[in-house]
This record gives sequence, structure tokens and C-alpha cells, in this order.
Amino acid sequence: MRTKILIFTLLAFALVLSACGPAVMSQAAQPAARTLNVNGLGSAYLTPDIAYIYVGVHTEGSVASETVEQNKTQTNAVLEALKKAGVEEKDLRTINFSIWPSQQYSPEGKVTGTVYMVDNTVYVTVRDLDGLGDLLDDVIAAGANSINSIQFDVADKSAAVKEARAKAVEDAKKQAQELADAAGLKLGEIQSISFYDNSPYPMFEGKGGGGGMAADSSVSIQPGQLTISVSVNIAYEIK
Repeated sequence: MRTKILIFTLLAFALVLSACGPAVMSQAAQPAARTLNVNGLGSAYLTPDIAYIYVGVHTEGSVASETVEQNKTQTNAVLEALKKAGVEEKDLRTINFSIWPSQQYSPEGKVTGTVYMVDNTVYVTVRDLDGLGDLLDDVIAAGANSINSIQFDVADKSAAVKEARAKAVEDAKKQAQELADAAGLKLGEIQSISFYDNSPYPMFEGKGGGGGMAADSSVSIQPGQLTISVSVNIAYEIK
């Protein structure tokens, strides 16, 4: 019996010793890769071939129904003028119709009556920029009295964006190489790359242009050029 107890005691002691033994060493952590981050810029220029414009009719009157009817008549005339100018149905979209009462006051502050104001605004896509000035003249003659926020655009910008991205990448590569050479380093593999497209568009507010033009001249519109800008960020491993 004593022999069995001694054997059990030795086994238990061996288990305790094995638990207290040296732990298995984990693999040493790899040092973080050194990187060089650069930002590259690229641009491409385009001539606009499309325009978006808000054309509206504003009417006022003392009788709501009559004011609405007057607005409807002028708006229909404006829509007909747009269609005659070559604008298709798909490029005409009503985005606002509103009517509200405005109380009128005497110099003494007493209410003298109510004027009803009606607005109808159409969002127009113009695909013939050469005729844009004449189109504006036509819709004004038809009854439009609110024209604003002409925005120029290019229907297909994919080629310009591709060109701008390529220029941005080349710019980033050039900067990275110059920095590495100056620091006495060598560039390794690209670790990451990201890009951001920034495409601002010039705006033309309201009807105008020229000021001293003859009465029979069309509105002067200058679309100018659009700039497609792209920035890229590239992270290189450095050695």
C-alpha cells in the first residue's frame, strides 16, 4: 500500500514540475514595414457639350384662381418655346409648383389686401449649346421671368477621368522617386493606392452677358472649359 502511495506521489510531483516548465516561445514579431506616402495630382480639360438650367414663371394677383390660370398659360407657352428650340420631352422636368398668400399693409400697418404668388419651375437639359443664347431669348419672350443656375457639363467624362488618373499616378511616382533618391533610399513594392475625383463645374447665374448688346442680340453665354481633377495617394515600401 505504501508503495502505491509513493508512486502516486511521484506522479503528482512530476505533473507539477511539467506545468512549471519553460513555456513554448512564440515566434518573434515581424518588424513593421517602412513606407513612403505620396500624393499625386492630375487634371484634364474638356469643352462642355451640355447645360442644365432652371426656367420659371412667377405670377402675382389678388385672386388665387386667376393667378394660377395666368401662371399656367405662361408656363405652357414657355414649354412650347423650349420644344420648338429642340428640347425633348425627356429633358423637361417640373421641379416646383407653389402658391402662397402675401398680405399687404398700408403705411399705418393695416392690412389692405392679399396678393397670391404662384411659381412654376422647370429643370431643363440643353444639349445644343450653340443655340443656348437664342433659347433663353425665346423662353423669356414666351413668359419666363425666372432663369438661374445654368450648370455646364460634359455628357461623357470617362476618357478625361482616365487621363487625369494616369497623370496623377505619374505625378505620385515621380515624387516618390525624387524623395527616395534625396534620402538615399530605394523604393519597394506599392503597399496601397487610393484616389479621389474632384470635378468642379463653372456656374452661370441668371440672364445676362454684355450689358450693352443690341436688343436683337441673343443672350451671351460662355461655357468656358471644365476641369477634371484627380488626386491619388500611394504608399511605397522603402528599403
